[in-house]
Amino acid sequence: MHSELVASRSAEHRDSRESKNGTPHLDAVSLAIIEQLQEDGRRPYAAIGKAVGLSEAAVRQRVQKLLDQGVMQIVAVTDPLTVGFRRQAMVGINVEGDVEKIAEALTDMAEVEYVVMTAGSFDILAEIVCEDDDHLLDVINKRIRALPGVRSTESFVYLKLKKQTYMWGTR
Repeated sequence: MHSELVASRSAEHRDSRESKNGTPHLDAVSLAIIEQLQEDGRRPYAAIGKAVGLSEAAVRQRVQKLLDQGVMQIVAVTDPLTVGFRRQAMVGINVEGDVEKIAEALTDMAEVEYVVMTAGSFDILAEIVCEDDDHLLDVINKRIRALPGVRSTESFVYLKLKKQTYMWGTR
């Protein structure tokens, strides 16, 4: 028991460092915990502990730290169609001026699920989830295009979602 506690504290200490770019340093144990949770976000900490060689308490501490650091989230992923959101689109946005200001404004919109600043044809890509076409039109026309600095938008309406996964692992 004592050696497990010492190993757990030692592993916890190693995991708490930050890399040179300010992101949390993730050791092999933290990466293994993340992979376990990507397979099943409801997997018991005791089962994760057996798989990665830590106690249930040590896994609980690691998971909480990963959550607190923003390394991961544990959420229920729904199928938008089954909960009343029948229209999804990716919107490419071109901006004049401060791209970050527009990206930040988009993050405040409830319908916008994903915002990424890009290099290429668009300055920003935003994924939008709406109830129907009228709702999507309202979001794009009256809210996104109305933001000061938005030069143009191009919408890519989803016809059918073939694959959505969060299982990219920790390579």
